[in-house]
Amino acid sequence: MNTEYMDIEHSLNIGPVTAPEVLHQPTSSDNILPILPLKNIVVLPTSIIPIIVGRKSSVKAVEHALKHHNKTIFITAQKNPETENPTKDEIYTYGTKSTILQVMKMPNNSLKILVEGIIRTKIIDTYETESFTSAFLQDCHPASISDVNIEAAWRNLKTVYLAYGKLNQKIPADLVSTAQSIHDKEAITDTIAVHANITFDDRQRILETIDLAQRMTLVAVLLKNEIEILQAEERIKGRVQHQVERNQREYYLSEQIKAIHKELGRDDHSGEIETFRHKIKLLRLPKDAQEKAEKELHRLEQMPSISAESAISKHYIDWILTLPWHKKSKDTISLVNAEKILNKEHAGLKKVKDRILEFVAAQKYAQDLKRTPTICLVGPPGVGKTSLASSIAKSLGREFTRISLGGVKDEAEIRGHRRTYIGALPGKILHAMRKTKTINPVILLDEIDKLSHDSSGDPSAALLEVLDPEQNKTFTDHFIDTEYDLSNVMFITTANSTDSIPYPLYDRMEVISLSGYTDAEKLAIGKNFLLPKMLKEHSLTKSQVKLSSEMLLQIITEYTKEAGVRQLERLIAKVMRKSIQEFLLDENLKSVTVTSEKITAWLGQEKYKKTDICKKRDVVGLATGLAWTELGGDVLEIEVSLLPGKGGLTLTGQLGEVMQESAQTAYSYVRSRAVRLGIKKSEFTNNDVHIHFPDGATPKDGSSAGIAIASALVSALTNIPFKNHLAMTGEISLRGRVLAIGGLKEKLLAAQQYGITTVLLPKANESDLAEFKSDITKLNIIFVEQADVVLQEAMAKDPFKRRKVSLKKKNSKTKKAASNKQ
Repeated sequence: MNTEYMDIEHSLNIGPVTAPEVLHQPTSSDNILPILPLKNIVVLPTSIIPIIVGRKSSVKAVEHALKHHNKTIFITAQKNPETENPTKDEIYTYGTKSTILQVMKMPNNSLKILVEGIIRTKIIDTYETESFTSAFLQDCHPASISDVNIEAAWRNLKTVYLAYGKLNQKIPADLVSTAQSIHDKEAITDTIAVHANITFDDRQRILETIDLAQRMTLVAVLLKNEIEILQAEERIKGRVQHQVERNQREYYLSEQIKAIHKELGRDDHSGEIETFRHKIKLLRLPKDAQEKAEKELHRLEQMPSISAESAISKHYIDWILTLPWHKKSKDTISLVNAEKILNKEHAGLKKVKDRILEFVAAQKYAQDLKRTPTICLVGPPGVGKTSLASSIAKSLGREFTRISLGGVKDEAEIRGHRRTYIGALPGKILHAMRKTKTINPVILLDEIDKLSHDSSGDPSAALLEVLDPEQNKTFTDHFIDTEYDLSNVMFITTANSTDSIPYPLYDRMEVISLSGYTDAEKLAIGKNFLLPKMLKEHSLTKSQVKLSSEMLLQIITEYTKEAGVRQLERLIAKVMRKSIQEFLLDENLKSVTVTSEKITAWLGQEKYKKTDICKKRDVVGLATGLAWTELGGDVLEIEVSLLPGKGGLTLTGQLGEVMQESAQTAYSYVRSRAVRLGIKKSEFTNNDVHIHFPDGATPKDGSSAGIAIASALVSALTNIPFKNHLAMTGEISLRGRVLAIGGLKEKLLAAQQYGITTVLLPKANESDLAEFKSDITKLNIIFVEQADVVLQEAMAKDPFKRRKVSLKKKNSKTKKAASNKQ
């Protein structure tokens, strides 16, 4: 041993080791030893532990112990393992006086030593040298080892340790038997602590517990904790083993089933199932959807691949896999670009565009905006509702799809069918989501006002959940039978009229009205959008077909009668086809110039003579009203005839209940004004009144023709003609008040197109005119509050002056009769 140490000393190039220079000379040199601080290691008495000594100070301490202290060294633990050179305050006061059994030099100038703990020792004082620290120590002996308390604590510890030994297979068997027969209770207590799975802090507590009975109790408590942990491990291990055996059994049986199917020549769908399982794992489905998919996959594994149920399960899993659950298209939110796209693809519609830009601005400012509004575009056919929805999606950079709701009358079309039905499928909403492949598309619900319902359910009720931002995040389709989040979807609906939309559904939408186009707007659309589109579709150029603005306007005014531009688009397409015929008949022809004669030849005689009304002379009993239709505005003629009878009132022209009541109200108003108008009572009692609305095949309803009916009645009863260049619209009350109406823009546009020059409107609608006043340039608009004023403006003569003339004639006749008697 000395030779080996001398080799180490020589290799380390150290000189003769002298006694350390101490600060205070101790009383006994046997109790002064070098200190070896260890990281995360506690050396207990009776333990034999290998240690790697790497610090220079520690190496010097070991060498000094070997040379001057008969291989005896004081080992203690440092409080913080991160400290490289601990001071006396950074090491524990209690440690172990140990003997160095072996020393081995390591390649990096470190030492590997084997030490044996001898006795607990306490630091009394420390002494610094140039290379290491020494300590003046005091050995710690228990007060008594034959006390009754010690015997009781030992029996308890022995019982606990025997139980611990049965559970922990790493405990040496001879140590367990030794614990039952040994007489040195202190030594065996420390030995038990050495071999137990105890933490660093607990080992230090055991080392610092000098009283043997307390030490035994502490070790027993720690062992009991370990026993509980080991028992829990055994239970877990048992469950795991049971599960492993079960899985192995299932694997073995499934392999047998595969082999049987192979022998029978049946398809093996295990590969397909594994593919499904891998895809489900990658999708990161919500918890409920994950459970449903895994459950269905487990059912599929138990089924033969040729069974009908297998096909249904595959269909269900395929739908789960193909739906978008997390993929989101990034919004390209730019106000400038959105405005450019909307203006490029749509002429006019300023109010609608402003609302869309408001939404884009809100999304840009608050990018985590959760509440996506549902917009309902209401307007006559052909005004661009569907194409506008597509433009909204394009301006946002989102995917777009359209769902047609016209004629849908089954709730399952929205929510899907339950899988109990043969051929069951999800509803239109999930079909649209699968088509767009993102969770935030723009979905157009077209013709929402054409929804129907029958005994199969009400689809409009199913749409309540779809269109409600507070509910659609948990939308449940009957087919997939799990919640699906629709809160990121922007829904846009279209309708020609809101009258047939149920109020709960209407209340969930933000309605934006699209009015019919003016002739100027139709001309701009035709010139900038429709004409280039038709030229491209028919492989023609602008130089080949020359259609001037004047000719295009002639087509608009004489061959179309619509609020939109669909009819105009068809007529322009017909002009293109006729032009192609010209080119094919004359190969030398380079271009075709569309003239008024060609329009007449190609499209026929003009279909809509909108100036006819103004060409007529003033007529008695014929008034002109204004009406709103799904195709836009229109002019409505009202005829009144007096027939010999008994005071009856006849209404014809396929009138609705509201319009019939409006006619009766107008009739009562005229009767209440009979005296002032100079109308005799006999006119009502001896005549029947017939009110007719021409174009009898067309249903008519509404209250806005009230003042026009009253004017026609007064004209017929007073024999005063109605002004032929004038039209009116407004509801009438029994007191003669003129009430507000709707569809104002469409009605005024119709009046302008038909050559009307003066229009009477309710005073209550004056503020509505401000939105589109620039489109109404050819009309003289008079706002009225009383029907008496209407009669004065609408008649060729003031009907209220007629009574004065009648009174004068009556007075002159009375005077003449009196003079004759004289």
